[in-house]
Amino acid sequence: MEKKYIDFINEDHLHSLIRDTKEDKEAIRAIFAKSKAKEPLTLSECAQLLAIESEDMKQELFETARELKRAIYGNRIVLFAPLYIGNHCINDCKYCGFRRSLRTAVRKTLSDQELINEVINLENIGHKRLILVYGEHPMYSPEFIAHTVRLCYQTKVGNGEIRRVNINAAPQEIEGYKIIKEAGIGTYQVFQETYHRETYARVHPKNTHKGDYMWRLHAMDRAFEGGIDDMGIGALFGLYDWRFEVLGLVAHAIHLKETYGVGPHTISFPRIQPAHGMDMDLPWRVTDEQFKMLVAILRLSVPYTGLIMTARESSEVRNDVIDFGVSQIDAGTKLEIGGYQKEEYEQQLDKEQFRIGDTRDLDEVIRWLLTREYIPSFCTSCYRLGRTGEHFMEFAIPGFIGNFCTPNAIITLSEYLEDYSSEETKKVGYALIEKEVAKMPEGDRKELVKKRIELVKQGKRDLYF
Repeated sequence: MEKKYIDFINEDHLHSLIRDTKEDKEAIRAIFAKSKAKEPLTLSECAQLLAIESEDMKQELFETARELKRAIYGNRIVLFAPLYIGNHCINDCKYCGFRRSLRTAVRKTLSDQELINEVINLENIGHKRLILVYGEHPMYSPEFIAHTVRLCYQTKVGNGEIRRVNINAAPQEIEGYKIIKEAGIGTYQVFQETYHRETYARVHPKNTHKGDYMWRLHAMDRAFEGGIDDMGIGALFGLYDWRFEVLGLVAHAIHLKETYGVGPHTISFPRIQPAHGMDMDLPWRVTDEQFKMLVAILRLSVPYTGLIMTARESSEVRNDVIDFGVSQIDAGTKLEIGGYQKEEYEQQLDKEQFRIGDTRDLDEVIRWLLTREYIPSFCTSCYRLGRTGEHFMEFAIPGFIGNFCTPNAIITLSEYLEDYSSEETKKVGYALIEKEVAKMPEGDRKELVKKRIELVKQGKRDLYF
């Protein structure tokens, strides 16, 4: 008998919160104080933040989000690359360049050798963390996904290696999650796209797997039962009211934490972008100002969760928003299947899922972060030392994770500077490292970080706390 899961999206309640909650500065400032204590917010408290309209409260919101992000994660930004394995799909999502009815889309699935070549090229520019992306199709079975994960881990060139492979793929049965888990994955991502049922039904036709709202809504519940305790949720902003989607994401995080003791490891909040063959009205497009607000509100609402801002956004938007709670970004992104093997690369939407906004290469992104005094991090220590799920929550919620994140970020940055960076980036990078080490409290940890930086310069690799 199939297990009955909880329907945790109460649309009437979420709509009433949006409709009836008005800006209350005294209440909002009390919520800011709660967030600074690293306590997750309730839905009603989140709604108070969504009701902010005055400029002075917006500025307090942004400043609180900036302060909270620094308190929990320090000034590091984790970097990764998306790697598309295949774009065959049995779904027909109206906003997607991979939808099955789009006959002009160029379909491809990487062979083993093509995947190895992609990984080699990513390693040769310095990437250590990947997220593998798959269409929803029978050929992308749990066994196939597990096989591609193992190939990524097995492929090494020079000092290059992939230390963490995350997954963005279709929801699985419990047994499927178990098979994928055994391959040693990091985070498993499934995005609801929209938590609004009417909108969900309109953009996801009924005669597709993705047309089943509840099956997708409980993807993470089945993942927990399959042994995966490290997961990412997300919504595609622009399909419906951004305030409703924020409340949906927070409700999802609350459900997972209350039911399984572990909230989502990451939350993603991509905005809809042009895609090949996309022809649909978008009355709910999210402005840049609303985007900045939703990032800050998510940071305050779910303080322990990593927030991912993707290269869908332009470099200008990413530069403007990164301060307000973002902890992970992709860099040097190519969405075409096999795109990392091309020396000359230009976006071709008939071969890609959507248009990206930030087309800078990895070294440019790292240098930009360094000039903003962020530490670009390729750290994977939490996953490799078992600090996931409840263990991660124990570290992340009180903010203790900063004791590991900053030293590991510095060491992985040192690896990049020695092995892959341009001279300009190397100069800026070591100047920031020197500044960061000088700020560390005197003691054994500081001296050990210094020693490990020197070991990296002498050729040692993969040193972490």
